Amino acid sequence: MPESEMPQLPRPRCCGCAGPDLTRRDLLKTGGIVVGSLALAGCAWSSMRSSAADADSPTPPRKPLVVKPILSFDVPKRRPQTSWRSWGGIHTPEAANEEVGRIDGELARIKAAADFPVTFLPVAQVHSPQEVAALADLAEADVLLHYAAGGPATILDAVAKSGKNVIYFLRWRSGPVSLWYEIIGPRFLRQHTDFLAVKGVDNGDVVVDSLEDLTWRLRALVGVKNTVGSRIVAIGGAAGWSTPKAPELAREKFKLDIQNFTYQELGPLITAARADAAAVGLAREQAALYLKAPGVKLEVETAPVENAFLLAQVFKGIMAKAGCRAITVNNCMGTIMPLAQTTACLTLSILNDSGYMAFCESDFVVIPSGILAVNMSGHPMFLNDPTYPYGGIITLAHCTAPRKLDGKNMEPTRIVTHFESDYGAAPKVEMTKGTKVTCIIPDFKMEKYSLLAGEIADAPFRPICRSQIDVAYKCPDEKVALNMPGFHWMVWYGQYMREAGYALKKIGIGCENLG
Repeated sequence: MPESEMPQLPRPRCCGCAGPDLTRRDLLKTGGIVVGSLALAGCAWSSMRSSAADADSPTPPRKPLVVKPILSFDVPKRRPQTSWRSWGGIHTPEAANEEVGRIDGELARIKAAADFPVTFLPVAQVHSPQEVAALADLAEADVLLHYAAGGPATILDAVAKSGKNVIYFLRWRSGPVSLWYEIIGPRFLRQHTDFLAVKGVDNGDVVVDSLEDLTWRLRALVGVKNTVGSRIVAIGGAAGWSTPKAPELAREKFKLDIQNFTYQELGPLITAARADAAAVGLAREQAALYLKAPGVKLEVETAPVENAFLLAQVFKGIMAKAGCRAITVNNCMGTIMPLAQTTACLTLSILNDSGYMAFCESDFVVIPSGILAVNMSGHPMFLNDPTYPYGGIITLAHCTAPRKLDGKNMEPTRIVTHFESDYGAAPKVEMTKGTKVTCIIPDFKMEKYSLLAGEIADAPFRPICRSQIDVAYKCPDEKVALNMPGFHWMVWYGQYMREAGYALKKIGIGCENLG
């Protein structure tokens, strides 16, 4: 949509690319990061070119989720002519040792098959809440995985009040039946009432037998750990589509460390990179390899593609200096174009495929959800503009999209211009029809997101943003239309509805599951 046709709201954008009318002189003025940012002001290209040029350097990996397994049980003594033991199959040290072996084997299988980093600490056997508090490695853990075979409710209370994320694992058929398989609802979660009554835990934190159900919860918590408190560089400042409060909410809800980096600071870096023969030569080599790869069709001149790879070096250098792997670009069209001689569209696609998190528009309404999704799944997201849902289909489009959407394989792509400007280099990624996708739909207030499961029905080439998909869904159109808060969506390959809902709950955001 042309900017002239947009409603006059605070900072609204269709593609968010039209920016303030900054001149080349404005961009070349010395300047720095806004108050409260990292000490990046004044950093020179010479100080970051080595890390920016190292094409083989790995991106910072996700931090592993550290899980502490706890087995609680009791050792009752037989008493004549009275009840002397509770339900359950573990009432002796010998049975408990067998259970520890069973737990070790199951967790080893989870770790071997996991598509996320996880570390399991040794299983602890406890009989009282005091023993929980005294665990030597308790502080190391992100998650307490409580195998509640038996023991008093005070142990469950101690685990819940530990300040850690908690998952209760109960046995029904997978081993000796657990006492708390019978009573975790009425005696603990509801505290002898008809309503959930324990702060921080609910029915979603209870797993019975299923290692799959345990695994997807751990995957969600990996996302939470690596997202909350993480850092991102905002080129041109942090913003929010139609709401200036978005960066503040992102800092409050997700504890994001948003580092604003001005265009006055970026301008000299781009100029210096363009004058660096080695950097320019590397960009040409990288562009040539990219264009020769299977599935890539070039439909523009090579120069904007080479310039996109040079800009990627600059962005990598900034992220290395900031010590993070996430970046976003605000108002890029009127600012980057004059110096970079290309658009940022292909640059962001390249960075996402390389393991970074690179988003256009600096829209902190949606960016936190993208960071969370990447950290859960380990593969990149497609930030997009949604259209109106009709006939069981919604079109999602943007001029930048990753190609390695499953985290492994590159989708075919056409390299064309950015649509609204008809300039630069942008990927028209041919996303595979029939692929299952998950859509995250954030709201402006970060109070209640919507989640939509769908399938790619088509990847057309209409006169709209270049990377575009028609996503089919199986709920009524009106339900989708009534549950589309905010504006931008995040979409990623695979079915992650459960993980997304569980992770959002842990962050303090509600969720509407549209199915």
